[in-house]
Amino acid sequence: MGNLNFLEIVGLLLLGLFIFGPERLPQVIGDAARMLRGMRQMARNATTELRDELGTDLDLEDLNPRTFVRKHLLSEEDEDRLTRPLRDAYRDVEDIGHNAMEGFGPDDGYSADPPASGGNRPRRRLDEGEQAPFDNDAT
Repeated sequence: MGNLNFLEIVGLLLLGLFIFGPERLPQVIGDAARMLRGMRQMARNATTELRDELGTDLDLEDLNPRTFVRKHLLSEEDEDRLTRPLRDAYRDVEDIGHNAMEGFGPDDGYSADPPASGGNRPRRRLDEGEQAPFDNDAT
């Protein structure tokens, strides 16, 4: 009951009291606790059996098929061989981005930020004392 606060527990007890009555409520709570213990024991047994059958350490995350295949069936070389094209493509995109941004510096008169109007042309920085263009029709 780690995620239930005190008021939620009291609310569940009152709901159970109204549904089952004061005579049957202790028996229902006991049955629910036994069922929860039984389910936990079944899960523990299933995990132990899987661990014994597979002969490896088994965590809950390993039950995800992708994680299981990656951890138990692929060697590090196989995983590296499968992920290398994606890493190379990512590095290429990073290089293209860095190369594209090299032309934009603080002193070249252009801003690396996209224009506010959403256009494709870079914005020119205003000179000292120069006023920004103003469009009466746009306001």
